[in-house]
Amino acid sequence: MITIPPYLKKGDTVGIVCPSGYMPAENAETCIKTLEAWGYRVKIGSTLGHQYNYFSGTDKQRVQDLQQMLNDSTVKAILCARGGYGLSRIIDDLDFQKFKKNPKWIIGFSDITVLHAHIYQHYQIATMHAPMAAAFNEGGFHNPFVASLKMALEGETADYGKNIHPLNKIGKGEGDLIGGNLSIIAHLIGSHSSYKTRHKILFLEDVGEYLYNIDRMFIQLERAEMFKHLNGLIIGGFTDLKDTTIPFGTDVYNLINHHVKGYKFPVCYNFPVSHGVENVALKIGVNHELKVSKTEVTLKEIW
Repeated sequence: MITIPPYLKKGDTVGIVCPSGYMPAENAETCIKTLEAWGYRVKIGSTLGHQYNYFSGTDKQRVQDLQQMLNDSTVKAILCARGGYGLSRIIDDLDFQKFKKNPKWIIGFSDITVLHAHIYQHYQIATMHAPMAAAFNEGGFHNPFVASLKMALEGETADYGKNIHPLNKIGKGEGDLIGGNLSIIAHLIGSHSSYKTRHKILFLEDVGEYLYNIDRMFIQLERAEMFKHLNGLIIGGFTDLKDTTIPFGTDVYNLINHHVKGYKFPVCYNFPVSHGVENVALKIGVNHELKVSKTEVTLKEIW
């Protein structure tokens, strides 16, 4: 059974850390002010605004900062300010024992997929794939995707609708919702943090990849049998894509459809989860129902 961390109430503390790439502190100012306006206290980790080459600190510094937030009983949620790269360098050095006894929401996407997958597979604790600090700079209170994070943190049950896409595969599936960044999920295959996808609903998104590399990663997921027993597949945004001098010969959704069209589970495309503006908050590990019909797509939490 999945453990749901306590939902937030006014006066609770949200910790902000950068467990992967560097982020200037000023880029998180709107995020901090918004969280405070929502009624939360904010605790800033030592890695926000700190730089060590590409990273927000050495491996040791990033472990210490995230570990302190995981262990701090006054912190009720940890918002990762940005992704980038770096969590897989430190994931095995983190101690989740206090976190396991006192779960809290871990929030983020992209490289934070490492944390989502590791925590779900080892501890069966729900986490939140959701906008990070930079998203708050895009409209603040009026950004509906940032607003979806607030609603999720306060315990509102997710119920998202999406227009149809011509490549959608009609059907209905139920299961724990798992997923995140395609590159990270492929990177984790063969490790003890890798998702086990049997009877799950999987969502995938990515950014800045070459089309041939997306093709290669889908082949990797196929060969690892990650699609074999799925109950549903959600394809989000694939933004800022690249192609080689000699074109690959197809667009990204048709490329993906080539790999998954033979399976029996429902599939939807262009769902609002991505590195772009459209990025709704999704509770990883929580049971969801995906319905794909001729007229609409719905994804909702069920109990």
